Amino acid sequence: MIENVKKINRALLELWIGILFTGLLCQFIGMWFADNKVLYSVALWIGIVLGLITVVHMYRTLDRALDLGAGAQKVVTTANLVRYGCVVIVFLIVLLTDVLNPLITFMGLMSVKVAAYLQPFTHKLCNKVFHEVDPIPEPMPVEEIDDFDSNTDMEEH
Repeated sequence: MIENVKKINRALLELWIGILFTGLLCQFIGMWFADNKVLYSVALWIGIVLGLITVVHMYRTLDRALDLGAGAQKVVTTANLVRYGCVVIVFLIVLLTDVLNPLITFMGLMSVKVAAYLQPFTHKLCNKVFHEVDPIPEPMPVEEIDDFDSNTDMEEH
């Protein structure tokens, strides 16, 4: 199972762990204060699942855009609009049903932001679980600069 998990992009896996940790934390803390525990849980986990999906969508969009070159900006912008459109649709459904609390759903979605801040900790956790260490950063080699620049010399003469 660990070999299958290692195949997932590491940053994506670390964000998922952070999102799920934040979701569980919100679940256990919020259960003490919620009037209707079932509706609280459903609203929270709709937001968390939405957060997990948006992270995957962002990853796939950026991965695809890195291969495109000049057309990448259009692809990323379109994907962002689609992603935010889907989030708005989910929130409209939550609002219009008048059963779930949209603020709790929003709190679940914001677990993505918390997970981004937790990423250094989840990275260390994943390193321990996978028995890995980060490479030691080394300075990049210095490139030699040519003294002769043909464009500069042509403009001067």
